[in-house]
Amino acid sequence: MKTIAFTGGGTGGHIYPGIAVIPYLADYRVVWIGSHTGIDKDIVHKAGIFFFGIPAGKLRRYFSLRNLTDVFKIIAGFFAARAIFKKEKPALLFSKGGFVSVPPVLAAASLKIPVFTHESDYSPGLATKINIRFADRVFTTYATTARFLPKSIADKITVSGNLIRSAFYTADPQRGRAFLGLGTGERILLVLGGSQGAQEVNELIRDSLPALTALYTVVHQTGQVWQASPAPHYLPFTFIHEELPHILAAAELVVGRSGAGTLWECASVGVPLVLIPLQGAGTRGDQVENARVFAQAGAALVLEERNPTALQKMVLALAHDPEKRRAMSSAAKQIGSINGAQIIAAAIKDAVAN
Repeated sequence: MKTIAFTGGGTGGHIYPGIAVIPYLADYRVVWIGSHTGIDKDIVHKAGIFFFGIPAGKLRRYFSLRNLTDVFKIIAGFFAARAIFKKEKPALLFSKGGFVSVPPVLAAASLKIPVFTHESDYSPGLATKINIRFADRVFTTYATTARFLPKSIADKITVSGNLIRSAFYTADPQRGRAFLGLGTGERILLVLGGSQGAQEVNELIRDSLPALTALYTVVHQTGQVWQASPAPHYLPFTFIHEELPHILAAAELVVGRSGAGTLWECASVGVPLVLIPLQGAGTRGDQVENARVFAQAGAALVLEERNPTALQKMVLALAHDPEKRRAMSSAAKQIGSINGAQIIAAAIKDAVAN
């Protein structure tokens, strides 16, 4: 049985999309290379995938003394990945990005192992900009992402859409309602701050609850660092995993960040979005770009004024406008109709077979 290696990590956004491809590769042995620290190992192990941990140095766009020490971690990660590849002999490496992925991509290229890579966001991150130099094929979520990539690799680029679990394409709203203990007549507002939660989103929801729960049952993924107690028409969860597709399918509206994974999971079930993208000095602006794409397509509204009054006004206006919600739902479904995981798995099979 041939082996396919996967790499990526640092955040769930660089791991879960890769895991979404693996069920379509049932005829292959799959191993994952990620950071030996952090969340990588736990997520990959829970998915039943064999994991190799390597040293990983973070790539920063700004000056930091840690850049000096992390160079040595990147070098160590390169040699660790190279040793893994020599032992496991994978037929191909698929990279989902993140700073963890750079040493394995460099190591695979040095051993003439074919490399495929995928970029989830509208514009490529630093790791992707490095990895594409060594990749045989580059997959992008959006066609317009090509404008940020060198013209010399145009023939390597394939637009695949984003990578999400197959469960989102077969989501059952009744199962979601049963999990929440809600009847068919109850309107659901789902709040998603990402797998880590989002303090800004959580605070806006907390301060808006009386207005929102007047019309909706608010189902809130809070993240581990935020403590919230159930209240009438308010159901907080630290994290929602297996039931998320079904809850999304039952939701009338979603409020949340605009990470690439969240957006495409919502698009796959056609739920309208109110987006509060992460912005400021701690981000390269990818969520702002992602939100703009969905807003321009008519699938989302973006909260520009970050205060409870503005959020309540936007949500309640949509709550009273079923035509607007239907139009947004249709636009979202059009975006999310492409099954990127299936497309990439087919490309991997074809490459390995040839």
